[in-house]
Amino acid sequence: MNLIAVRIEKPEPINFILGQTHFIKSVEDIHEALVNAVPGIRFGLAFCEASGDRLIRWSGTDHAMVLMAQTNAQAIAAGHSFIVFLGEGFYPVNVLNAIKQVPEVCRIFCATSNPVDVLLAETGQGRGIIGVVDGAPPLGIEDEQQIDARKKLLRQIGYKL
Repeated sequence: MNLIAVRIEKPEPINFILGQTHFIKSVEDIHEALVNAVPGIRFGLAFCEASGDRLIRWSGTDHAMVLMAQTNAQAIAAGHSFIVFLGEGFYPVNVLNAIKQVPEVCRIFCATSNPVDVLLAETGQGRGIIGVVDGAPPLGIEDEQQIDARKKLLRQIGYKL
């Protein structure tokens, strides 16, 4: 078995969701979940089929996001994995629960705009995602002033009352 790290290639502000699913139907179901969760959402989705034709299946509403999803899915090349790139101004917090409710979705590895390395195990059969490195390690523990700033920010942007 070989361990491989694949860096997600994307511009800094772009958010993405990486997960595992188990059926070709996932492409249409995840697409529907996204457009029903946020009307007008811009995204690209790619799914690595693990049997049959073993194609990278794709969908989306934004050509650049679709290409990004296809390119990263090819680099990851792990069966039954999917990746969704969200257009600028769209965030995982608005769609993550909808994606998790898709019956075929097994797990979410990450939902972030951070730099990410996807950790893969490669055997004679193929590749599987074993985890991710999402962002960088902490630089310290927040103090009272930083706690106050965090709480104010969440209220300012409407996520808390």
